[in-house]
Amino acid sequence: MTTKLIQGPVALLPTKYGLFNITVFKENDSIDHAVIFLGDLTDGEPVLCRIHSECLTGDVFGSLKCDCGFQLAAAMQEIQKAGRGAILYMRQEGRGIGLFNKIRAYKLQDNGADTVDANVNLGFPADARNYEACAQMMKNMGFTKVILMTNNPLKINDIKEHGIEVVDRKPIEYGRNKFNENYLNTKEERMGHMLHHQD
Repeated sequence: MTTKLIQGPVALLPTKYGLFNITVFKENDSIDHAVIFLGDLTDGEPVLCRIHSECLTGDVFGSLKCDCGFQLAAAMQEIQKAGRGAILYMRQEGRGIGLFNKIRAYKLQDNGADTVDANVNLGFPADARNYEACAQMMKNMGFTKVILMTNNPLKINDIKEHGIEVVDRKPIEYGRNKFNENYLNTKEERMGHMLHHQD
């Protein structure tokens, strides 16, 4: 099925990290994704970009079980520093399994499962996300070349397959702590994430 996207208006978004612009995309008449950005993204130069999947526990409640909130904050600061860039905030909670099932997976993790086994034991893939909509959103906003802030090779490969040129990768490693050590090790050892244990 082809992803149907409708873009909403652009508005100003003042944040504790500085002033951004914000727009929204409705996917298939049901899911709302947001993009916050700075600068002219249509000048043909590569755009510093973060594709960030929604994480209520990390982004909103400051959970230490993951590194999501730390990555989002770092990406906002990096874009402010550069004066140009975009964060695509995708409504793909829990690596695409939704909040209800994510908390079910949390319970399995409390009992010793890692994040991969928890998802699989619930009948889901280790990572159920898809980045086709991301590529379309970038194209709608006028850019197809990115410097991608990510540690995830699958994310890079997926948006490349949908027509986005990844000219460089910027590692984004923040927030390692005693509560997410196993989570990050699982990302690296079982999911192939490119981590170097920086902070």
